[in-house]
Amino acid sequence: MDLYPEPAGTKIADAVNFSAMLGGSAANIAAGLSRLGCRASLMTALSDDPVGRFCANRMTALGIGQELVARSGPGLRTSLALSETRLEDHETLIYRNGAADFDLPLHLAESMDLAGVKALVVTGTALAREPSRSVVIKAMERARGAGVDVVLDLDYRPYSWSSIEEASAVYRSTARMCQIVVGNDLEFSVMYGEAQPNPSLARTLLREGVGLCIYKMGQDGAFSFDGRQELRTGIYPVTALKPVGAGDAFMASFLAAHYCGADLHDSIARGSAAAAIVVSRKGCADAMPALEDVTGFMAQQTMTAARMD
Repeated sequence: MDLYPEPAGTKIADAVNFSAMLGGSAANIAAGLSRLGCRASLMTALSDDPVGRFCANRMTALGIGQELVARSGPGLRTSLALSETRLEDHETLIYRNGAADFDLPLHLAESMDLAGVKALVVTGTALAREPSRSVVIKAMERARGAGVDVVLDLDYRPYSWSSIEEASAVYRSTARMCQIVVGNDLEFSVMYGEAQPNPSLARTLLREGVGLCIYKMGQDGAFSFDGRQELRTGIYPVTALKPVGAGDAFMASFLAAHYCGADLHDSIARGSAAAAIVVSRKGCADAMPALEDVTGFMAQQTMTAARMD
């Protein structure tokens, strides 16, 4: 559950009113896919309380399937994030003590209906703790066995992991199970235990069997590697309201285009356009653009030229 101080620009400490929305990276991606016309379901666990029911209601409103949503055990709570709609001195505060979404039951992975499924999208946070990690890895194994692509969004959140060394080891082992791996320079550095960002880290995954790696560099765009080409792309510059939500919007729009047959450049461009749209709107899940929003934005805006160093 995300809470945003109102009106935009208000600090959390000064707020009197908040807007409540569905939150969490995986839910945001699912909302983005649904808004773009794809069928998306979320595998998670919600607390059996009013906050959990709020999230379930918002999932229904956003068109997200809930056949893989479980209820967590007693004492666990759906996480809460407070996030400011401002760039200067931005603060986001996240409460994840006893997080319900780590309490995934094994039957969720075992009961997945993979018929007609294009991809299983895994966020790094789902790998950070048990029992979620084992359940997600089981789901990844089942997807691979069924010929379904596994997509990993590294999504490194330090507070979710017991150590950076554990994150590195888990990322390395699970990334090899994936067809697509997406992350930023910090996340690839964490995975390989490197102090300095280096796009060549993404190339390493190709040698380990991954089909496509997207190495995001914020305002500098992205490098993409698929074994046949190395593609450098820019961004769509916008006046942003906030610094959060771009990665989830990118992933949703990229995947929607990719699995509808778009080439790599167009898929990346559509992901970048969605990211630009979302940072210029309030909220994350509720800010995800429809297909016509992305297409119209791209027709009116120009992506920055790729800089080759």
